[in-house]
Amino acid sequence: MPSIQHNENDSRGIFFLKENNKTIAELTYSLKDNVMTIGHTEVDPTQEGKGLGTQLVTKSYHFEKEKGRKIHPLCPFAEVLFDKNDSWNTLRV
Repeated sequence: MPSIQHNENDSRGIFFLKENNKTIAELTYSLKDNVMTIGHTEVDPTQEGKGLGTQLVTKSYHFEKEKGRKIHPLCPFAEVLFDKNDSWNTLRV
């Protein structure tokens, strides 16, 4: 299984998984006022059901926790995961 990669600039970021030079899953977000807004999570249809989207949202949660930032799970998929993980709500906006 490929490892999760991450790129971030001043206002946007992405967590993603690549396999054979092809992005198979990604989570995109924006940053403003120390809040990560998860805007979109997408998994390649051929890779669905493997938990890749869950891995990306979980990675973003732990990343923001280390940074001391808050998270707004605007993406419906991310929102469902936050609803399932009560302990994550300490970072939720």
